[in-house]
Amino acid sequence: MELDIYIVDAFTQQQFAGNSAAVVPLSQWLAPEVMQNIAAENNLSETAFIKEEGHGKYAIRWFSPLTEIDFCGHATLASSYVIFDQLGYQGTIEFVTQAVGNLFVSQGEDGRIQMSFPNQCPEPIVDVPHALVEGLSIKPQRVLRNRQAYFVVLSSQQEVQNVIYNSEVLKTLAPFDVVVTAKGSEVDFVSRYFWPANGGDEDPVTGSIHSGLAPFWANELGKTHLQAYQASRRGGLLYCQLQNERVLISGSAVLYLQGRIFINGPQT
Repeated sequence: MELDIYIVDAFTQQQFAGNSAAVVPLSQWLAPEVMQNIAAENNLSETAFIKEEGHGKYAIRWFSPLTEIDFCGHATLASSYVIFDQLGYQGTIEFVTQAVGNLFVSQGEDGRIQMSFPNQCPEPIVDVPHALVEGLSIKPQRVLRNRQAYFVVLSSQQEVQNVIYNSEVLKTLAPFDVVVTAKGSEVDFVSRYFWPANGGDEDPVTGSIHSGLAPFWANELGKTHLQAYQASRRGGLLYCQLQNERVLISGSAVLYLQGRIFINGPQT
């Protein structure tokens, strides 16, 4: 079997920045173990598999090198880029997911791709896990959590950039990941994202977590339009907007690679 594959840098306007995702269009689902093997072979933070189910409607599944993921924003952006720019679709894309409902994606007049995600604002927690404090070099000001991760609020952008994490300790917080965040100096807020239990040590740019970060900082700053920066080594810029019970997250994407995958043996 031969499959098309695209590798796209998401949340950036230039190659070798943002977060890379592989996108594999399918006519029928492969066996989960085959998709997991492809994701492990790609060794990117996410590989998205998309299957067309109607005009502009796609089922989507995301795999890290370690496991299938419930929700991934940057690979959704990468998949949308492929559908718009490589497959030639014009209009609103509807992605059908297994865990977070349907996601809607459109192209803005500014050229950015806009994704509509469910609002996943975190809630404060009282009992902060010892491993969360032990696994970070800087003590949290506040800790919150949603279905995806612990949110660690720090005092400044500099602290977010300087914090050192212990992957082996943070791994014990599974199934939850960890995001550290603070008010930004040049943007509204900044963050870094650690997910050793589910994909890797530090994720370059994490679209999904901004469905929690954006409403949190909207409440803190008293505004509904926010600009965010994920301060990893590669870095990424995100534009966020609250709209009722949805969070709109926009960004750019750049094609890095287009190729073919050759699979031997059973696939289903």
